Amino acid sequence: MTLRGALVRARRLLGRAAREAETEIDVVRSRRGRGGADLALFHEFAPPPTGGGHQFLRALVAELERRGLTVELDTISRGTKVCLLNSFNFDFRRLRRFARDDVRFVHRVDGPIGTYRGFDDGTDARIAEINAELAAATVFQSRYSFDAHRALGIELVAPHLISNAVDPSVFHPPAEREPIEGRRVRVVASSWSDNPNKGGEVLAWLDAQLDRERYELTFAGRSDEVFEHVRVLGPIATEPLAEELRRSDVYLAPSRNDPCSNALLEALASGLPAVFRASGGHPELVGDAGVPFDEPDEAADALDRLVAELEERRSAIRLTPIEEVADRYLEVLDG
Repeated sequence: MTLRGALVRARRLLGRAAREAETEIDVVRSRRGRGGADLALFHEFAPPPTGGGHQFLRALVAELERRGLTVELDTISRGTKVCLLNSFNFDFRRLRRFARDDVRFVHRVDGPIGTYRGFDDGTDARIAEINAELAAATVFQSRYSFDAHRALGIELVAPHLISNAVDPSVFHPPAEREPIEGRRVRVVASSWSDNPNKGGEVLAWLDAQLDRERYELTFAGRSDEVFEHVRVLGPIATEPLAEELRRSDVYLAPSRNDPCSNALLEALASGLPAVFRASGGHPELVGDAGVPFDEPDEAADALDRLVAELEERRSAIRLTPIEEVADRYLEVLDG
Protein backbone atom coordinates (compact mmCIF):
# COMPACT_ATOMS: atom_id res chain seq x y z
CA MET A 1 0.00 0.00 0.00
CA THR A 2 1.29 3.47 -0.90
CA LEU A 3 1.68 6.23 1.68
CA ARG A 4 -1.24 8.10 0.05
CA GLY A 5 -3.42 4.97 0.23
CA ALA A 6 -2.50 4.44 3.86
CA LEU A 7 -3.44 8.04 4.72
CA VAL A 8 -6.80 7.73 2.94
CA ARG A 9 -7.55 4.48 4.78
CA ALA A 10 -6.53 6.03 8.11
CA ARG A 11 -8.84 9.02 7.53
CA ARG A 12 -11.74 6.68 6.74
CA LEU A 13 -11.13 4.66 9.90
CA LEU A 14 -10.90 7.82 12.00
CA GLY A 15 -14.11 9.15 10.43
CA ARG A 16 -15.93 5.89 11.13
CA ALA A 17 -14.68 5.84 14.73
CA ALA A 18 -15.86 9.44 15.21
CA ARG A 19 -19.31 8.63 13.84
CA GLU A 20 -19.63 5.57 16.06
CA ALA A 21 -18.55 7.56 19.12
CA GLU A 22 -21.13 10.24 18.27
CA THR A 23 -23.80 7.56 17.96
CA GLU A 24 -22.95 6.11 21.39
CA ILE A 25 -23.18 9.57 22.97
CA ASP A 26 -26.55 10.19 21.27
CA VAL A 27 -27.90 6.82 22.42
CA VAL A 28 -26.99 7.53 26.05
CA ARG A 29 -28.62 10.97 25.86
CA SER A 30 -31.78 9.57 24.29
CA ARG A 31 -32.19 6.97 27.02
CA ARG A 32 -31.67 9.49 29.81
CA GLY A 33 -34.08 12.03 28.38
CA ARG A 34 -37.81 12.10 29.03
CA GLY A 35 -39.05 13.66 25.82
CA GLY A 36 -40.13 12.09 22.57
CA ALA A 37 -41.41 12.83 19.10
CA ASP A 38 -44.53 11.66 17.29
CA LEU A 39 -42.30 10.09 14.65
CA ALA A 40 -38.64 9.24 14.21
CA LEU A 41 -37.40 9.30 10.60
CA PHE A 42 -34.20 7.56 9.59
CA HIS A 43 -33.09 9.09 6.30
CA GLU A 44 -29.95 10.98 5.34
CA PHE A 45 -31.23 14.13 3.63
CA ALA A 46 -29.06 15.88 1.06
CA PRO A 47 -29.50 19.55 0.14
CA PRO A 48 -31.40 20.21 -3.11
CA PRO A 49 -31.19 19.69 -5.99
CA THR A 50 -31.63 16.05 -5.03
CA GLY A 51 -33.46 12.90 -6.04
CA GLY A 52 -37.09 11.99 -5.59
CA GLY A 53 -36.80 10.23 -2.23
CA HIS A 54 -35.53 13.41 -0.59
CA GLN A 55 -38.25 15.47 -2.25
CA PHE A 56 -41.08 13.18 -1.19
CA LEU A 57 -39.91 12.85 2.39
CA ARG A 58 -39.56 16.64 2.68
CA ALA A 59 -43.15 16.96 1.48
CA LEU A 60 -44.35 14.26 3.91
CA VAL A 61 -42.54 15.80 6.88
CA ALA A 62 -43.88 19.25 5.98
CA GLU A 63 -47.44 17.87 5.88
CA LEU A 64 -47.04 16.10 9.23
CA GLU A 65 -45.59 19.23 10.82
CA ARG A 66 -48.48 21.29 9.42
CA ARG A 67 -50.71 19.00 11.49
CA GLY A 68 -48.73 19.77 14.62
CA LEU A 69 -46.84 16.47 14.73
CA THR A 70 -43.17 16.39 15.73
CA VAL A 71 -40.58 14.53 13.64
CA GLU A 72 -37.06 13.76 14.83
CA LEU A 73 -34.32 12.77 12.40
CA ASP A 74 -31.90 9.83 12.76
CA THR A 75 -32.55 9.40 16.46
CA ILE A 76 -35.19 7.72 18.63
CA SER A 77 -35.88 9.54 21.87
CA ARG A 78 -37.00 7.74 25.00
CA GLY A 79 -40.65 8.67 24.51
CA THR A 80 -40.79 8.03 20.75
CA LYS A 81 -42.77 4.92 19.82
CA VAL A 82 -42.84 4.96 16.00
CA CYS A 83 -40.02 5.05 13.45
CA LEU A 84 -40.09 5.31 9.64
CA LEU A 85 -36.93 4.12 7.89
CA ASN A 86 -36.33 4.93 4.24
CA SER A 87 -35.05 2.14 2.00
CA PHE A 88 -31.27 1.96 2.61
CA ASN A 89 -30.59 5.71 2.85
CA PHE A 90 -29.53 5.78 6.49
CA ASP A 91 -26.84 4.52 8.84
CA PHE A 92 -27.81 0.89 9.55
CA ARG A 93 -25.50 0.63 12.55
CA ARG A 94 -26.90 3.80 14.12
CA LEU A 95 -30.45 2.56 13.65
CA ARG A 96 -29.65 -0.76 15.31
CA ARG A 97 -28.12 1.02 18.30
CA PHE A 98 -31.29 3.09 18.79
CA ALA A 99 -33.74 0.24 18.14
CA ARG A 100 -35.98 -0.81 21.03
CA ASP A 101 -38.66 -3.46 21.36
CA ASP A 102 -41.31 -0.86 22.27
CA VAL A 103 -40.83 1.06 18.97
CA ARG A 104 -42.87 0.19 15.88
CA PHE A 105 -40.70 0.28 12.73
CA VAL A 106 -42.18 0.87 9.28
CA HIS A 107 -39.86 0.44 6.29
CA ARG A 108 -40.43 2.49 3.12
CA VAL A 109 -38.80 0.79 0.13
CA ASP A 110 -38.41 1.38 -3.60
CA GLY A 111 -36.60 -0.48 -6.35
CA PRO A 112 -35.61 -3.28 -6.48
CA ILE A 113 -32.39 -1.28 -6.36
CA GLY A 114 -30.42 -3.76 -8.49
CA THR A 115 -33.07 -3.60 -11.22
CA TYR A 116 -33.25 0.19 -11.08
CA ARG A 117 -29.47 0.68 -11.14
CA GLY A 118 -28.81 -2.10 -13.64
CA PHE A 119 -26.40 -3.97 -11.35
CA ASP A 120 -26.57 -5.81 -8.03
CA ASP A 121 -24.17 -4.62 -5.33
CA GLY A 122 -25.99 -6.35 -2.48
CA THR A 123 -28.18 -3.38 -1.51
CA ASP A 124 -31.45 -5.29 -1.95
CA ALA A 125 -30.13 -8.04 0.32
CA ARG A 126 -29.23 -5.45 2.99
CA ILE A 127 -32.71 -3.94 2.72
CA ALA A 128 -34.32 -7.37 3.11
CA GLU A 129 -32.12 -8.13 6.13
CA ILE A 130 -32.99 -4.95 8.07
CA ASN A 131 -36.63 -5.37 7.04
CA ALA A 132 -36.83 -8.87 8.48
CA GLU A 133 -34.93 -7.81 11.59
CA LEU A 134 -36.93 -4.72 12.58
CA ALA A 135 -39.93 -3.90 10.38
CA ALA A 136 -43.50 -4.40 11.53
CA ALA A 137 -44.74 -3.24 8.12
CA THR A 138 -43.42 -2.26 4.70
CA VAL A 139 -44.54 0.56 2.39
CA PHE A 140 -44.12 -0.03 -1.34
CA GLN A 141 -44.42 3.01 -3.60
CA SER A 142 -46.01 1.18 -6.54
CA ARG A 143 -47.53 -2.13 -7.56
CA TYR A 144 -44.62 -2.49 -9.97
CA SER A 145 -42.13 -2.33 -7.09
CA PHE A 146 -44.06 -4.91 -5.06
CA ASP A 147 -44.33 -7.31 -8.02
CA ALA A 148 -40.68 -6.83 -9.01
CA HIS A 149 -39.46 -7.68 -5.50
CA ARG A 150 -41.66 -10.77 -5.42
CA ALA A 151 -40.39 -11.87 -8.85
CA LEU A 152 -36.87 -11.82 -7.41
CA GLY A 153 -37.97 -13.87 -4.41
CA ILE A 154 -37.70 -10.91 -2.03
CA GLU A 155 -40.58 -11.04 0.46
CA LEU A 156 -40.80 -8.05 2.79
CA VAL A 157 -42.86 -7.81 5.98
CA ALA A 158 -46.58 -6.87 5.91
CA PRO A 159 -46.63 -4.92 2.61
CA HIS A 160 -48.77 -1.81 2.02
CA LEU A 161 -48.99 0.16 -1.23
CA ILE A 162 -48.77 3.97 -0.87
CA SER A 163 -47.73 6.13 -3.80
CA ASN A 164 -45.57 9.21 -3.40
CA ALA A 165 -46.98 12.73 -3.58
CA VAL A 166 -45.59 16.23 -3.98
CA ASP A 167 -45.84 19.48 -2.04
CA PRO A 168 -48.75 21.33 -3.71
CA SER A 169 -47.46 24.68 -2.51
CA VAL A 170 -44.46 24.16 -4.81
CA PHE A 171 -45.72 21.98 -7.67
CA HIS A 172 -49.04 23.16 -9.07
CA PRO A 173 -50.43 24.30 -12.44
CA PRO A 174 -49.95 27.89 -13.57
CA ALA A 175 -52.73 30.38 -12.98
CA GLU A 176 -52.99 30.78 -16.75
CA ARG A 177 -51.48 28.82 -19.64
CA GLU A 178 -50.00 30.40 -22.73
CA PRO A 179 -51.75 29.06 -25.85
CA ILE A 180 -49.51 26.85 -28.00
CA GLU A 181 -50.81 28.26 -31.27
CA GLY A 182 -48.12 30.23 -33.08
CA ARG A 183 -45.19 28.87 -31.09
CA ARG A 184 -43.23 25.68 -30.51
CA VAL A 185 -44.56 23.08 -28.08
CA ARG A 186 -42.42 23.11 -24.94
CA VAL A 187 -41.36 19.62 -23.88
CA VAL A 188 -39.45 19.19 -20.62
CA ALA A 189 -37.66 16.28 -18.95
CA SER A 190 -35.94 16.25 -15.56
CA SER A 191 -33.65 13.91 -13.66
CA TRP A 192 -31.28 14.48 -10.77
CA SER A 193 -29.48 11.16 -11.39
CA ASP A 194 -27.26 10.35 -14.37
CA ASN A 195 -28.06 6.63 -14.07
CA PRO A 196 -28.13 5.23 -17.66
CA ASN A 197 -31.59 3.81 -16.92
CA LYS A 198 -32.88 7.40 -16.62
CA GLY A 199 -33.30 7.41 -20.40
CA GLY A 200 -30.48 9.53 -21.75
CA GLU A 201 -30.59 7.59 -25.02
CA VAL A 202 -34.17 8.76 -25.60
CA LEU A 203 -33.10 12.38 -25.14
CA ALA A 204 -30.17 11.78 -27.50
CA TRP A 205 -32.46 10.31 -30.18
CA LEU A 206 -34.87 13.22 -29.86
CA ASP A 207 -31.97 15.68 -29.91
CA ALA A 208 -31.09 14.38 -33.37
CA GLN A 209 -34.54 13.56 -34.77
CA LEU A 210 -37.20 15.77 -33.19
CA ASP A 211 -38.89 18.36 -35.42
CA ARG A 212 -37.24 21.52 -34.08
CA GLU A 213 -39.68 23.78 -35.90
CA ARG A 214 -42.53 22.25 -33.92
CA TYR A 215 -40.92 21.34 -30.59
CA GLU A 216 -38.56 22.85 -28.03
CA LEU A 217 -36.97 20.24 -25.74
CA THR A 218 -35.56 21.24 -22.33
CA PHE A 219 -33.67 18.97 -19.94
CA ALA A 220 -33.13 19.85 -16.28
CA GLY A 221 -30.66 17.43 -14.74
CA ARG A 222 -27.53 15.40 -15.34
CA SER A 223 -26.69 13.07 -18.20
CA ASP A 224 -23.61 11.54 -19.79
CA GLU A 225 -25.08 12.32 -23.21
CA VAL A 226 -23.88 15.36 -25.18
CA PHE A 227 -26.72 17.30 -26.79
CA GLU A 228 -26.62 19.67 -29.73
CA HIS A 229 -30.16 21.03 -29.77
CA VAL A 230 -31.64 20.20 -26.36
CA ARG A 231 -31.80 23.17 -23.99
CA VAL A 232 -29.84 21.88 -20.97
CA LEU A 233 -30.32 23.55 -17.59
CA GLY A 234 -28.36 21.11 -15.45
CA PRO A 235 -29.62 20.16 -11.97
CA ILE A 236 -31.68 23.05 -10.63
CA ALA A 237 -33.26 23.73 -7.24
CA THR A 238 -36.85 22.90 -6.45
CA GLU A 239 -38.49 26.29 -7.00
CA PRO A 240 -36.81 27.03 -10.37
CA LEU A 241 -37.71 23.52 -11.51
CA ALA A 242 -41.35 24.09 -10.55
CA GLU A 243 -41.33 27.33 -12.56
CA GLU A 244 -39.85 25.53 -15.57
CA LEU A 245 -42.56 22.88 -15.38
CA ARG A 246 -45.27 25.54 -15.25
CA ARG A 247 -43.96 27.22 -18.42
CA SER A 248 -43.93 23.89 -20.27
CA ASP A 249 -46.67 22.02 -22.14
CA VAL A 250 -45.67 18.35 -22.03
CA TYR A 251 -43.44 16.18 -19.84
CA LEU A 252 -41.10 13.45 -21.11
CA ALA A 253 -40.48 10.49 -18.76
CA PRO A 254 -37.95 8.23 -20.52
CA SER A 255 -36.58 6.20 -17.56
CA ARG A 256 -36.60 2.42 -17.17
CA ASN A 257 -37.61 0.48 -14.05
CA ASP A 258 -38.39 3.65 -12.08
CA PRO A 259 -40.60 2.43 -9.20
CA CYS A 260 -42.41 5.72 -8.49
CA SER A 261 -40.81 8.67 -10.26
CA ASN A 262 -41.12 11.80 -8.17
CA ALA A 263 -40.02 13.84 -11.19
CA LEU A 264 -43.02 12.50 -13.11
CA LEU A 265 -45.36 13.25 -10.19
CA GLU A 266 -44.01 16.80 -10.00
CA ALA A 267 -44.78 17.28 -13.69
CA LEU A 268 -48.28 15.83 -13.44
CA ALA A 269 -48.97 18.02 -10.40
CA SER A 270 -47.91 20.99 -12.53
CA GLY A 271 -50.59 20.08 -15.06
CA LEU A 272 -48.34 18.43 -17.65
CA PRO A 273 -49.57 15.31 -19.47
CA ALA A 274 -46.72 12.93 -20.19
CA VAL A 275 -45.02 10.99 -22.91
CA PHE A 276 -43.64 8.11 -20.89
CA ARG A 277 -41.69 4.90 -21.27
CA ALA A 278 -44.01 1.99 -20.52
CA SER A 279 -41.74 0.74 -17.74
CA GLY A 280 -41.61 0.60 -13.96
CA GLY A 281 -44.32 2.52 -12.16
CA HIS A 282 -44.90 5.07 -14.95
CA PRO A 283 -48.14 3.52 -16.28
CA GLU A 284 -49.63 3.49 -12.75
CA LEU A 285 -48.85 7.16 -12.16
CA VAL A 286 -49.92 8.50 -15.57
CA GLY A 287 -53.02 6.44 -16.31
CA ASP A 288 -54.85 8.12 -19.19
CA ALA A 289 -52.97 11.39 -18.77
CA GLY A 290 -50.30 10.51 -21.31
CA VAL A 291 -49.09 8.34 -24.17
CA PRO A 292 -46.60 5.47 -23.67
CA PHE A 293 -43.68 4.34 -25.81
CA ASP A 294 -41.10 1.57 -25.56
CA GLU A 295 -38.11 2.38 -27.78
CA PRO A 296 -36.46 5.77 -28.40
CA ASP A 297 -37.58 5.89 -32.03
CA GLU A 298 -41.22 5.62 -30.88
CA ALA A 299 -41.03 8.71 -28.66
CA ALA A 300 -41.62 11.29 -31.41
CA ASP A 301 -44.80 9.60 -32.64
CA ALA A 302 -46.04 9.33 -29.06
CA LEU A 303 -45.35 13.03 -28.62
CA ASP A 304 -47.30 13.92 -31.78
CA ARG A 305 -50.25 11.89 -30.55
CA LEU A 306 -50.15 13.48 -27.11
CA VAL A 307 -50.11 17.01 -28.51
CA ALA A 308 -53.09 16.17 -30.74
CA GLU A 309 -54.98 15.07 -27.60
CA LEU A 310 -53.41 17.60 -25.22
CA GLU A 311 -56.45 18.97 -23.39
CA GLU A 312 -58.12 15.57 -23.13
CA ARG A 313 -54.95 14.09 -21.63
CA ARG A 314 -54.44 17.02 -19.27
CA SER A 315 -57.98 16.67 -17.96
CA ALA A 316 -57.25 12.98 -17.19
CA ILE A 317 -54.50 13.77 -14.64
CA ARG A 318 -55.37 12.08 -11.35
CA LEU A 319 -53.02 12.32 -8.37
CA THR A 320 -53.29 11.30 -4.73
CA PRO A 321 -52.85 14.51 -2.68
CA ILE A 322 -50.16 14.69 -0.01
CA GLU A 323 -52.86 14.98 2.68
CA GLU A 324 -54.27 11.56 1.76
CA VAL A 325 -50.80 10.05 1.44
CA ALA A 326 -49.95 11.33 4.93
CA ASP A 327 -53.19 9.84 6.28
CA ARG A 328 -52.27 6.45 4.86
CA TYR A 329 -48.75 6.60 6.27
CA LEU A 330 -50.16 7.45 9.70
CA GLU A 331 -52.53 4.47 9.50
CA VAL A 332 -49.61 2.11 8.83
CA LEU A 333 -47.41 3.77 11.43
CA ASP A 334 -50.15 3.50 14.05
CA GLY A 335 -50.56 -0.19 13.23
